[in-house]
Amino acid sequence: MTKLNTDQSVLDFIYEPVHRQLEAVEDKLRSLSNQEHSALEGLLAHTSLIPGKRVRPAITLLAGRTQQGSEELLVTMGAAMELLHVSSLIHDDMVDHASLRRGRATVNSLWDNNIAVMFGDYMFAVSAVHVCDTGNVRVVRRFAETIMELSTGQILESFSAFNANCSLDQYNDRIYNKTATLFRTAAESGAILSGAPESTVQLFVEYGRNLGMAFQIIDDILDFEGIEEEVGKPVGLDLIEGKVTLPTLLLMERYPQDNSIDALFKGKNREANHKRVLEMLRNSSVLSDSYAVAGEFCDQAKRTLLQLPDTRERRSMMELASYVLERRR
Repeated sequence: MTKLNTDQSVLDFIYEPVHRQLEAVEDKLRSLSNQEHSALEGLLAHTSLIPGKRVRPAITLLAGRTQQGSEELLVTMGAAMELLHVSSLIHDDMVDHASLRRGRATVNSLWDNNIAVMFGDYMFAVSAVHVCDTGNVRVVRRFAETIMELSTGQILESFSAFNANCSLDQYNDRIYNKTATLFRTAAESGAILSGAPESTVQLFVEYGRNLGMAFQIIDDILDFEGIEEEVGKPVGLDLIEGKVTLPTLLLMERYPQDNSIDALFKGKNREANHKRVLEMLRNSSVLSDSYAVAGEFCDQAKRTLLQLPDTRERRSMMELASYVLERRR
């Protein structure tokens, strides 16, 4: 595996085979802000044009390039994946009453929840138009299923808030719907649009799903060990909001008789219990054990790729699985 020193150099290596196509995706995103309505122009400028890592469109492009698929179709789908991701974040921030996203003010905090709902819906629709432009019914259907699964994930998270009696299976189901479905669709759609055989499409389904599961687990770990300036939100915010994640699940499993999480969720000495949970996590192996679980998902993603020919694109996707495990935010 290629060893690279910095975060940006890793991304440069990963994106190198599709650098030009990613620039075309950026052009599509930038073109959205050319609106005759100034209100929409301001909203679009604040969201879709924010520089990001563009991991999801990169996956679509890399998956498609392994089969030498149509560049135009893959760029269109890559833009659709980024737009769908952004629209889901707008709705998530509104539901979570978040004021910051990666250190930037959220739509709901700069405008209001009504605007956030309508603009999130608008972005969903724009992403759907891009998907329809591919002319592929299977991809359109998968896209619709993804929106359904994203909504399911948010509903499950809302209904399970402040409930310490969450199982690992329930957690895995929730993070698949909340996060991994987007990664799966990014990889699957790239393979489909490139005309890959069904056996290859299914390999990309598994790659995307496992990569997405790892991605969300790392997010959940960083909520506890990250630096506030890096993650763009207070450390331990998920716990404050009543979200049960893998680290808290493992902590409750390890210390069933000393459950500060349940007490916190019941509103008992919230500040003291929150501080105690953070101390218990940092003074135990729970976070490293959580990293190990994420590592297993990344390893599964890599093993799936080994069934494909050794191409430059495959090497990028292998490196992406390592990057997901090591990223800071």
